[in-house]
Amino acid sequence: MMETVIGLMSGTSLDGVDAAFLRTDGGAQVQSGPWLSLPYPDGFRARLRACLGQAEAPADIVAELTHWHSRAVQALREKTPDWMPTLLGFHGQTIYHNPAERQTVQIGDATLLARETGLPVVSDFRRADVAAGGQGAPLVPVYHQALAQGLPKPLAILNIGGVANITYIGPDNTLLAFDTGPGNALIDDWMHKHTGIAVDKDGTVAARGQVLPQVYKLLDHPYFFQPPPKSLDREAFRTALALNARVEDGAATLTAFTALAVRDAFRHLPHLPSRLLVTGGGRHNATLMGMLGEYCMIDVAPVESVGWAGDALEAQAFGYLAVRSRLGLPLTFPGTTGVPSPLAGGKYTSL
Repeated sequence: MMETVIGLMSGTSLDGVDAAFLRTDGGAQVQSGPWLSLPYPDGFRARLRACLGQAEAPADIVAELTHWHSRAVQALREKTPDWMPTLLGFHGQTIYHNPAERQTVQIGDATLLARETGLPVVSDFRRADVAAGGQGAPLVPVYHQALAQGLPKPLAILNIGGVANITYIGPDNTLLAFDTGPGNALIDDWMHKHTGIAVDKDGTVAARGQVLPQVYKLLDHPYFFQPPPKSLDREAFRTALALNARVEDGAATLTAFTALAVRDAFRHLPHLPSRLLVTGGGRHNATLMGMLGEYCMIDVAPVESVGWAGDALEAQAFGYLAVRSRLGLPLTFPGTTGVPSPLAGGKYTSL
């Protein structure tokens, strides 16, 4: 039975809430629908940023985060009243992720969201996996697999949010997934630190800079040599921000760091993928996309080239995972998070 769901995502880039409609049976049937992005105001983004790396967040920030999600749901429903949702998939905001200590923290109040929207909510997607010894990330691969049914394999899908992660789908449809390294987070933090601007829009600042040799020292980090599955906290490479460089050279170097970490991730894949499809905010960075093509030496293209909506994909995925959770279907697998066996997850909150 197809269910109409709204998926919600607030990623590690801290830019706002994505909300997307999806109709799905939680399996092979997927019909994507309308979506929107609701940016956070600068003041709230700064308060949210201050929570990163903490094991909990102040109650007023949790409530405000939840209110922004509620507003996104309301705006999407008003925009498309012919889509009638029966469920919300609410990821919340990750502020701390340390699977080695079996800890992952996503803030957000599912009970408040259910009350404000009048809809049941599935949340807390990562906790069961981490408690069982998994990495708790990435969670989107099973949705990638559903979308990619008719595409040639082997195929790789790269999501560049604050952290970058890759999904590999083999010729036999097997899944392997892991965080490759930094995504947009270091570039954004560098820009914010040195210019007060939140992002390097379109990669224009990096395009004026030179990649410094220090990038290769960054690539010596032990994480890149660990076999997958593996995952990262947004703050894992924060020491890279200590580069003594011009703004342009630092942006170029950190952009190259993201791209070279993806290149190095290929050594962990069973086969070289025939194509790399890129989703997430990083695909809008022309300099980063050019570096990916140069370093990885395979066909690199945004997911729009196969008809997917890259800005909505993660939100759609958490709608898909919400339906799977309600059906008791597994969300994570040995090849995606390292959990010992396929595992269901998520917490259901009704009115």
